[in-house]
Amino acid sequence: MKILVVEDEKKVASFIKRGLEEEQYEVETSFDGEEGLKKGLEGGYDLIVLDVMLPKKDGLTVVKELRAKKSATPVLMLTAKDSVEDIVAGLSSGSDDYLTKPFAFAELVARVRALLRRSEQDRGAEIRFNDLRLDPVSHKVWRSDKEIDLTAKEYGLLEYFMRNPNQVLTRTMIAEHVWDYTFDSFTNIIDVYVNYLRKKIDREADKKLIHTVRGVGYILKEED
Repeated sequence: MKILVVEDEKKVASFIKRGLEEEQYEVETSFDGEEGLKKGLEGGYDLIVLDVMLPKKDGLTVVKELRAKKSATPVLMLTAKDSVEDIVAGLSSGSDDYLTKPFAFAELVARVRALLRRSEQDRGAEIRFNDLRLDPVSHKVWRSDKEIDLTAKEYGLLEYFMRNPNQVLTRTMIAEHVWDYTFDSFTNIIDVYVNYLRKKIDREADKKLIHTVRGVGYILKEED
C-alpha cells in the first residue's frame, strides 16, 4: 500500500513517514499544497494524509481540486481545528476522515487502516433501494436515473443506509460505521450530514426515503 503524506512541518512529516513505514506501508512526502496536488493527481496512491494549513495551496483547496478531477483516492485530513464547523468544512470539501492535532500515532494508524479497508471493500454489485441506485465501484448515485453529486462522507453515509434498509440506525452506529469511531460531543455532525443527504436525495422526490426516529436515530425506508 502506497501513502502520500502532505505536511509542511518537516518534523511531523518525518515522524508520520517513519511510523507508517514501520507498519509496512510505502510512504512519500510533500511539503506544500501545490506539489501535493500534483502528486495526488498523478495517482498511484492508496491513501493521502493531508494537512489543512499548507503553503501555496491549503488542504481544503487541494482535496476539492482532487475531487473535481475525479480522483477517488481516500483522504485523511489533519487539522489543528476541532470545532464542528471546521470538521464539517473538511469533510464537505471531499475528505474521507479527519484527525485533530496533536494526535496519538496509534490513532492515526487506526484511521489509515480503516480507510484502506473501506477502499478495498468498495467493489461489488450495484445496490438498489426503491428508485435509488448506488455503484460501489464508481461511487456514483442515482435517483430515478438522475445522477446525484455527493461528497465522500455523504456517499459513505448513504451507502451505510442502503446496506441496512428498514433498520433503525442510531447515531452511535452511524458514527462507528461511517466515521469509524464515536463522536461523543460531535454527534450533531451526524445530524448535519443526514440533513445534507436528505436535501440531495429526498427534496425533489415524491417519496421520502430517509426518516427520523425521534430520540433514536434514522432509517431508510419507503413511506408508510
